[in-house]
Amino acid sequence: MTGNLDSLQLGVRLAGRTLLTADWVLGHSDGTHRLFRKGEVVFEDGKVLFVGHSFAGEVARRVDFGKALISPGLIDLDALSDLDTTILGIDNHPGWAKGRVWPRSYVEAGPYEMYTPEELAFQKRFAFGQLLLNGITTAAPIASLFYREWGETVAEFEAAADAAEEMGLRVYLSPAYRAGGMVLESPGQIIPVFDEGRGLRGLDDAVRFIAEHSGRGGDLVRGMLAPDRVETCTIELLKRTDAAAQELGCKIRLHMAQGIMEVETVRALHGTTAPIWLAKHGLLSERLIAPHATNATEEDLRLYAENNVSIVHCPLVSARGGNTLNSFSACRSRGINIAMGTDTAPADMLMNLLVGLITSRINDGVPDRVRSADLFDAATLGGAKALGRTDIGQLSPGSRADIAVFGLDDVIMTPAIDPITTLVTGGSGKVTRGTFVDGRLSMLGGKVAGIDMESAQIQAQEQFDRLVAKYPERSWAHPPLSEIFPSSYPMESNANG
Repeated sequence: MTGNLDSLQLGVRLAGRTLLTADWVLGHSDGTHRLFRKGEVVFEDGKVLFVGHSFAGEVARRVDFGKALISPGLIDLDALSDLDTTILGIDNHPGWAKGRVWPRSYVEAGPYEMYTPEELAFQKRFAFGQLLLNGITTAAPIASLFYREWGETVAEFEAAADAAEEMGLRVYLSPAYRAGGMVLESPGQIIPVFDEGRGLRGLDDAVRFIAEHSGRGGDLVRGMLAPDRVETCTIELLKRTDAAAQELGCKIRLHMAQGIMEVETVRALHGTTAPIWLAKHGLLSERLIAPHATNATEEDLRLYAENNVSIVHCPLVSARGGNTLNSFSACRSRGINIAMGTDTAPADMLMNLLVGLITSRINDGVPDRVRSADLFDAATLGGAKALGRTDIGQLSPGSRADIAVFGLDDVIMTPAIDPITTLVTGGSGKVTRGTFVDGRLSMLGGKVAGIDMESAQIQAQEQFDRLVAKYPERSWAHPPLSEIFPSSYPMESNANG
């Protein structure tokens, strides 16, 4: 039996052997990705059987994607899972005056959940759809706690696990928790305020969630402990997190060495940097996955390398804020494993790879220390290594059938001589034609299993508008919205509405 794209059904694991062909296939052997011109990928029951040329066995269907690259699915270890608010801070400064940190008045009035449980569940589903549209097949969700009463809830992550299972996305997750938060006492004066007991209860919730839900959806859902940010954690909370991770056999994601506020806060609290502080307590290990390292010192990076800590590089969100990883090549030369994350909207990994390539070359001062393939490795093999897996991030016999198909015929792209260089330097997530996860078609031609993304976009904008309307009550001195977020240019209103 043969077939075409129209014969594929969204949200269904394909029965029998499926053979995909395209102008290019990115396979893997002997420890590295390998390009196959006019290649083939065969998979069955969620597992890759063959990558190469001229498969000799019987197949249930053949699907040709033509001028495209069949690639291992991308791995995003800092994947946006709420409605991104960093866009509000790009041109509106300083952040302390724009609702990015809780003012004391808001804390005393009692922080509250700014979204309903139904809105939180929708946001995970909407975000997962965005990831699949961009060829991302494995994700570790991240969301801001600035808009929460304190931490994330078990209920919303049960809904997230439901969404991942229904839509077909491989996820590593559990509710994020913290022992403290940053509070704006006066203009420019930001201090940490702690409630360790609340953080420990959040850890207990996360451990219980992982124990109950890891392995769901045919192993699409696995656990990862997610203490929020290092400056909002106590050492007791981090010690218990590490012990729980060892018992559960899971990873820990902890944001650190990522910004000036964090660096200054940790130094004021502990007299050193976050990586040195954790190292003194024996808390740096291969279990730790650490976005973003943009403010890491030489000593911090040495400790990462010695203790097998993986970095999650999110170049787009960092560069928007004027920061870069200094540098990709320097971290790699130290032997630090580098994975990739998107962190912000758009959830476009290819865009992040381009920004990562550009910023690394600017920092290095020479172009030959980092190639497009190095960034692509980080988004595939680096993410898999951070998770301790060899069956994702590559297409080889025995690997999971997590596949992204990227078109190479977009009119805005330069003519292709090498598909990886073409995608990294001239592509974007918009050229993603299809996404398979565990042999299941999760996205095809802009349509995502389990959600109507066009209708969801309207709902997301309505939720975002309601959130933005609440900014005056959570901004210093409570200015009107027009002062918090003025328009880029003078705005003329329409008298007729």
